[in-house]
Amino acid sequence: MKGLVKRIKVIIPAYNEEKSIAQVIYEIPDRVEQIIVVSNNSDDATIENAEKAGATVLSEDRAGYGNACLKGIEYISQQKIKPDIIVFIDGDYSDYPEELLKLVAPIIENDIDFVIGARVKELREEGSMTPQQIFGNWLATFLMKWLFASKFTDLGPFRAIKYDRLIDLQMIDKTYGWTVEMQLKALKQGLTYIEIPVRYRKRIGISKVSGTVKGTVMAGIKIIGWIAKYSFK
Repeated sequence: MKGLVKRIKVIIPAYNEEKSIAQVIYEIPDRVEQIIVVSNNSDDATIENAEKAGATVLSEDRAGYGNACLKGIEYISQQKIKPDIIVFIDGDYSDYPEELLKLVAPIIENDIDFVIGARVKELREEGSMTPQQIFGNWLATFLMKWLFASKFTDLGPFRAIKYDRLIDLQMIDKTYGWTVEMQLKALKQGLTYIEIPVRYRKRIGISKVSGTVKGTVMAGIKIIGWIAKYSFK
C-alpha cells in the first residue's frame, strides 16, 4: 500500500448539527474522494445543510454514535470500488478538518494501519473539553496502557484507518463505546498505530454526550465495560 495513490472517504456521524455541518464539509481537503454524513435521527436542518455543502447524506433512525458509524461503513461496503482509507470526524466543528492530511500521512507514507488525532493539552482551546472528558480519557488510556501495554493517550474521534483493517475489526458498538472498541480491537489484532497531535476547539452547540449528566455516565459505563471485557479475553 505504501507509495501508491490512496482513495480516501470520510464518515461524519451527525445528530442535530445544522449550525456546524456545512463548515466541517467545506474545510475537508479536496484530496478526499467522498464525504458521507450520517444523520443520526436529526430533527433539524442537518440533512439539508449537508446536502447543500456537497456531501452524500444517509439517514440512520436508530440513536447512537456507533449506529451512525456502522451505517456509513455498510454503505461503503456496498460500493463496487472500495477506498483505501476511512477517516472519521465529528460534525460539530471541534476538530480542524484541514488536518485530515496530517492523519492520513502516516498511512500513505509509512504504511501505518491506524492513526488517532490526539487532542493534546497545548493544542486545545481552553474549555473545549469538559473536566469529565479529560478525566475519562486519562482513565481509559491509563487502563489500556496498564492492561494492554498501549501507547494511546486519547480516545479522540478524529481518526484514520485502512479500510480493510477497519472491516477486519468487525465493529459492533452502537453507542458511546465506539471509539474505545476500535482502539482495543486494534491492540488485540496487532495493528500498527500512531497518534498525531491535533488542534481542538469548542464545539458549535451542546455536546450530546459530555454536555449532559446522562450522556457522561453512559459513556463512562460503556468505555469501562469494553476495557473490562477485553481484559479477560
